[in-house]
This record gives sequence, structure tokens and C-alpha cells, in this order.
Amino acid sequence: MVEDQGKSLDMAEYDYDVLVIGSGPGGYVAAIRAAQLGLKVACAEGRETLGGTCLNVGCIPSKALLHGSEKFAEAVDGTFAKYGIKTGPVTLDLGAMQAQKADSVKQLTGGIEFLFKKNKVTWLKGYAAFEDAHTVTVAGAKVTARDVVIATGSSVTPLPGVTVDNDAGVVVDSTGALALDRVPDHMVVIGGGVIGLELGSVWRRLGAKVTVVEFLDQLLPGMDGDVRKEAAKIFKKQGMELKLSTKVTGVAVKGKTATLTVEPSAGGAAETLTADCVLVAIGRRPNVEGLGLEKIGLEVNKRGQIETGHDFRTAVPGVWAIGDVIPGPMLAHKAEDEGVAVAEFIAGHTGIVNHAVIPSVVYTFPEFAGVGLTEEAAKEKAKEAGTDIKVSKFPMLANSRAKTNHEPDGFVKVIADAKTERVLGVWCIASVAGSMIAEAALALEFGATAEDIAYTCHAHPTHAEALKEAAMGIGGKPIHI
Repeated sequence: MVEDQGKSLDMAEYDYDVLVIGSGPGGYVAAIRAAQLGLKVACAEGRETLGGTCLNVGCIPSKALLHGSEKFAEAVDGTFAKYGIKTGPVTLDLGAMQAQKADSVKQLTGGIEFLFKKNKVTWLKGYAAFEDAHTVTVAGAKVTARDVVIATGSSVTPLPGVTVDNDAGVVVDSTGALALDRVPDHMVVIGGGVIGLELGSVWRRLGAKVTVVEFLDQLLPGMDGDVRKEAAKIFKKQGMELKLSTKVTGVAVKGKTATLTVEPSAGGAAETLTADCVLVAIGRRPNVEGLGLEKIGLEVNKRGQIETGHDFRTAVPGVWAIGDVIPGPMLAHKAEDEGVAVAEFIAGHTGIVNHAVIPSVVYTFPEFAGVGLTEEAAKEKAKEAGTDIKVSKFPMLANSRAKTNHEPDGFVKVIADAKTERVLGVWCIASVAGSMIAEAALALEFGATAEDIAYTCHAHPTHAEALKEAAMGIGGKPIHI
């Protein structure tokens, strides 16, 4: 009863119980969950549609183009013909493919608007800036809330000295690369991470020559070493040119042509590349500018991130932060889990996010996915603890479903504690690796041993059997190799 009285006093004092700044995967989920828990909620969003980068110019539209380009490639490269499907001459209608992408985005962003109405979340249309810890200005109006959640996401990291102009379509970022109205003759991708490889894959399949320039000596920073090595082989086989251990020192644009100057990362002789499209994909940075954090005395760390406690509280009472603006991987599903958790903390419950079990996926073909520790990290931890690890790999070539589908590339790798056989990490390359990794994440969440997975019946024939076989390998008893 005392708590209820406190809430009514708060409501007399504030316009809302909770104000969420940003409607991306973290923000909209936090707003809906807080409303479900009985709080009066508003969400400030300046875009014309809800969903943030992910739904509008990120995860969703990129998957639409990845899927469409895969279908096109199968028709063009003879894959359909192998199955007895005769198509005749195959041509690309890029406008139709882009329209299909736009329809997917429209349906999903509209779906969030429906959920806001269903859960009585007020959409404040405009960008929010703090006046004090409980007051923000949105579109010229002041709004107050007992608790404010910063969920403003991230944006593309610029490359010093390189000007991105998405409208011109020569030097673009990920947003521009999703909206091209032509297939480039030669696309140079600066950055061999997830975004660069996904979008490079789209345009390679649609007919562009693609060159990937990566500063490090391997693609996909942060993923398991075996996955990174295999990725290079796979993308080369698909026709991408890889320039690893290479840095871009300049990009000059003249008309519709860009000239890039590159040289070895360690220094050395420079060379030039010419392209009609350059994709800058060197990473993302937190969106904190324009929030007025200085007005509430909230400082960011040297990476521009807002530091929080385990419960997502910032150093300023009443102000919380989740998603890409705080430390950790910039992943939509991480932000969603944090959105649920922060709402539950604000409502007086206990929110739970296990940051040790956040899966990561690269949605190329095949897909690359992992959860838990890489082999390198597991070895380092074991060394510190005076223990050891076991590693087992099972090739997709020996998986009956992958073989039947003509999808031989990849493997499943299980990393486990040598003594207890508790699973520490799982990494896989397969056509459906992104879906397969969910089982591995569940196994890690429950503290499963390799034996637990090995003795769980998996449907046959499925790609997921490869995880069972890799787990059996930890105990030295895989069947099909």
C-alpha cells in the first residue's frame, strides 16, 4: 500500500513513470515491457518510423537484400539447374528487389507502432535532450518522467578524411549501400567485419566485383580463429578479392569514380584502387551527441559509451542506459534483452541479462555464428586457472542434410572444459548457423556439458545434428567421421 501511494505521488509530480529515448530494439522493447508492468510510458523517437537503425536501415533491410540476392545467385549460377529447375535467361529487377525490402521494413516498423498503441505507450515524435535528470525537451515541449532510459543506439563510425555522400552513391555507408539503384561495377568495402561482408556479399551476388580492404590480418574481428580463417577461404571462393593487413590512406572522388590509396598496415609501398562505389564499414559509435548529457553531469568513457551498473543505472539517479550506448557488443538482441531487464529493474523486479551468453551471427552464405568463448579466449582463461580445454570440430561435409542440400562448407566447433566437459563456447559455419546457434546458447545458459548435448536426440536429417556430433567428439566418440 505504501508503494502504491508513492507511485501516485510520483504521477502527480511527473508526466510519465518512464520515458525511453530511442525506439530501436532496446528502446521499444523497454517501453513495451515497462507498460506491461503497469507503468505509464512514453518513447521519444525523431525518425518518421519506429524501430531504430535495425528495422529501418540495418538488420531487417539487409536481410531482405541478402535473401533476395541469394535467390538470384542460385538462379544464375546453375544451382537451380542441378535440381532440374529450368529457368531460361535470368535477369535482375533491382527496383523490385528494393521494393520488396521496403515492404518488409514498412510491415515491421508499422508492427511496432501497433504494439505501442496496444500497450498504451505514447510516441513523442522528435529527438529528446535533457534539461535535468527528470526533464527532457522533445520537439520544443518539456516532458518529465520519474525514470529516463537512454536507448539511442549507434551510428556509422566515419573514416577520417573520407566524406560519405549516400545521395551521390559513390562513397557510401551501410545506409547508402542498402539503397543503391544500380549494381556497381566495382565495389571496394573498407572493413572486413560483419556489415562490410554482408553488404559486400549482396552486391557480389548481384554482379559487382567486390574488393574487401581490412586493416587486420583476418576477417571478422572478435570471432573464433578457425571461423576467421575459414571465412577468408569461403569469400575468396565466392569471388571476393581480400586485401588483409591493409589500410586505406585516402579516397578521392572525381565524378562517379573513386580512387583509393592503400598500403600495408605495417607500412610499405602504396598502391591505388579505382571503384564506382566505396562502402565505409569500419564500425559503429554510440549516439550521445545532442542528448545534453552535460546538463545532468553524465560523462562518457573514452569510447564515447555511457557506463552503467549491472542493473543499467547510470551515475545519475533516475537515468538508465541500454544497448549500443553502453559497453558490450552492438547487437540488436543484446539491446532487446537489456530493454526487458531495465524495465523490470525500474518496476522493482529483478532483470536478468547473461552477457556471457550473447550469440553473434554473420548473415552471409553460409552463415557464421558463435556463442560463449572463442578457443583463444578459452585457452587463455584455462591457463590462468591452471586447467585445460578440449576442442571438437565436426565438418558440415559429413552432415547428411548439408550434403543433400549441396552445402558442404563449414563446421561446428565445441569448446569445453577438459575435466568437467562443461561447454564453454560453440562456433559454427553452415547455411543455417544463425538458427543453429540458439541451441548452443541455451546449452551454455543451462551450464550443459558436451555429454548433455551428445545424448539429446536430434531430428534426422538436420543441420543441427552437426552440433550433436561435435559434442560427441569431446568424449571421443563421433559417429560419422
